[in-house]
Formats: sequence, C-alpha cells, structure tokens
Amino acid sequence: MIALPELDTRAAWSVRILDADTGRPLAEHTPEVQCETASIGKIFLLLEVARRLQDGSLSEDQRISIPDEHRVADSGLLYLMRDQRLTVHDAALLVGAVSDNLATNALIHLCGLEAVRGVAPSLGYTRTSLLDYIRNERTPDLPWTPSYGTAAELADVMRRIGAGDAFSPAVCERVLSWLAAGTDTSMTADSFLLDPLAHVEAEYQGMVLRHKTGSVSFARVDVGLLTGPAARVAYAVAANWKESPADLRAPVIDDMRAIGEAIRAHVTGRARDEAASS
Repeated sequence: MIALPELDTRAAWSVRILDADTGRPLAEHTPEVQCETASIGKIFLLLEVARRLQDGSLSEDQRISIPDEHRVADSGLLYLMRDQRLTVHDAALLVGAVSDNLATNALIHLCGLEAVRGVAPSLGYTRTSLLDYIRNERTPDLPWTPSYGTAAELADVMRRIGAGDAFSPAVCERVLSWLAAGTDTSMTADSFLLDPLAHVEAEYQGMVLRHKTGSVSFARVDVGLLTGPAARVAYAVAANWKESPADLRAPVIDDMRAIGEAIRAHVTGRARDEAASS
C-alpha cells in the first residue's frame, strides 16, 4: 500500500493509485469526486486518432487542416510555427509532448467532435470524457469545460492503456508512444526526478513514465503509468479550487509532489527496503 500525505482541504481532490498489473487500489482520496480536468481529456482524442490509424480510416502522413474558428494559442508549439501543415502523426505527437491546443483542435475537427466525445462512454466511463474543443474564451453557450473526470476512471484508463486493452494493444502502443514525449513533469511526476525532455527509456532508478497533465488557473491534474524495478502503478491525481478566493497552485503542487514521492518509493522498492530495515 501507499500512504498519501495530508492534502490541503481548501481544494477538491480526486486521487487513486492502482497496481497496474492487478488493478488493486494502493491509495485513494475521494476518487469518485468529479473534477474539471483541463487537457486530460486529450487522452481520449489520442485513443480515437490511434484507433483510426489502426483501422486505416486515417493515414499517418495525412495533413491536418485548422479551421479559423478553432485557432487557439497558449499551450503548445504549433501556433508559433511557420509551417502548420503537420501530418496526423506529428500533430498527435505534439498533443502528447506539449499538450498542443492547436493540434488538438485540428485532430478533433478531423475526427469529429461527437466521435471524440463518444470514446470515453465506449470504454465504459460515465463520469469522465473530453467534451469540447479548446477555446480562447468559454462563454455560457459553450460546454462547461473542455474535459472532466474522476480519479477512479482516469487511473483505470491509464491502467487499461498500459495493459493494451483500451480498443487494442496496437492502439494503446501508439498512444503510449505519443505520451512518452510528454515534457510537463511539474506536478506528481516532479518527484520521479526524470529528465523532462528525455525519458522515453528508463532514465533514473529504472523508472519509465507515460503520463498526461492538465492545467488551468484553478486546476492541476496529472494522470500516468509509472513502471519501476519493484512495481508498476497507474495513477490519477486531480485538484480543483474554482470556488476558493485564493490561488492554491503552490500548496496543491506541493501535495502532488508528496504523492509522487510516495509513488516513487513504491515502484523503486525503496519503501519496502526502508520498512524492512526499520
């Protein structure tokens, strides 16, 4: 089992850590609480793109198009690039690597929003999904959030991707290859001490990470699959503080790093060794 730190009660938390091989919960804190999850729903977009690449309805070398109404900036690199005529594969890689908003919208447009919305329900999830395009402004007539979810379902989808049973092993392998390039190790994953820009292979203490993060002004979310020499876990850690008068990102990230340290101790065997020596 994994001992969680005492979490800041001013934020709404949804946390679950699973043994990725057995599905057994190792730690959790209100895992059924539904949070706004910022960019986490892009995982379902990547699953849909990978599924279409696998069945041949999309080609890796097919070029994306970006409708003017879905041009956005902020997260990512594509909006800064001079040549934005990326292939489907490279657009998906940008989503996995830097959570690219513009590439996300281009791929949602290519697949169709309703099809992407249907991915989570097709996998059996009822309280987790990608809901909408990324928007520069979210007005009252638009869906309430780009994505939402619970730690119970998000940890499970990461476990299933790691096990190869979200659609098919080949689909999951594509998604994992895109997530392998993820550069945001500022939250739970900060405590894994990996090189943020180069951790495709085991890079420190025998750990291999595949994960996705989400950030907005009132939320921090990190979901992933971490393999170490002693164990493999699927985790989901989400915090929202939309109703708080204070910006809680500093205490929330401190708590997320503490959770990450407990996860690292578990997967590397350090926790077991320390218990044996005490």
